[in-house]
Amino acid sequence: MPELPEVECTRRRIQRQVEGRTIARFTASWARQVQPSIRTARRWLTDRLILRLTRRGKYLVIHLDNQTYLLVHLGMSGRLETSRDPAYQPAHLRAQWLLSDQNRLLFCDARKFGRIVCCQQLDSVLGKMGPEPLEDGFTTPAWYPSLQKSRRPIKAFLLDQTTVAGLGNIYADESLFRAHLHPLRPAQDLSRPETTRLIRAIRRVLKTAIELNGSSIDWAYPDGKMQTRLQVYQRTNMPCLRCATPIERISLQNRSTHFCPQCQMQTP
Repeated sequence: MPELPEVECTRRRIQRQVEGRTIARFTASWARQVQPSIRTARRWLTDRLILRLTRRGKYLVIHLDNQTYLLVHLGMSGRLETSRDPAYQPAHLRAQWLLSDQNRLLFCDARKFGRIVCCQQLDSVLGKMGPEPLEDGFTTPAWYPSLQKSRRPIKAFLLDQTTVAGLGNIYADESLFRAHLHPLRPAQDLSRPETTRLIRAIRRVLKTAIELNGSSIDWAYPDGKMQTRLQVYQRTNMPCLRCATPIERISLQNRSTHFCPQCQMQTP
């Protein structure tokens, strides 16, 4: 699933090609992906100017000139690309926006878990999301109280988009490894210094992933290079790059979780 780095890299890749353009036409072939409906989205989007493209967590947010917002969540296999070739029909094309300069913004999604949401209030979709981990407000004093209220394993806590926005399985595993924290440690057991260490690890991992254009774990997100820097994710039974202990894999909330049992001991 594309996580914060992959979504941010997508935003940067298409930003110049969509900002300042008007949406001439919107079409979609999978009705359940579009909210509130294809008909409503077409009415709200047609002839609207795209002011800017931003990101919130794993959502791309297109700001329109009629105080309407178009949000795209890539789901597990979604991809956005642009093309000026009217004959170009990529595999798994689910929706497209024809822009005023005859460019097309294309949404492809093999597994159909992505979402296209039109709304007039961002909080109706994003209001419950947690802090952005790369923003200045993501600090120990601001975040530590929420950890203290949770008995969940810290890995599960990181995957909850209401506690911190944008992290998924890959970068949660990598951040915990760099912070020397076992994924099953209860969130409320972390000390303030450990919380600071985790925040620094999260920032470092995400910034590096963005610099390397994200991770290409499968065909859904091509051209990334971060997978060459991953230290625990999908390295089951391979030697830890720190201590040579074999990396272990467990299942947590039906998600694969990778860690080093030596570098990330469950008891501090």
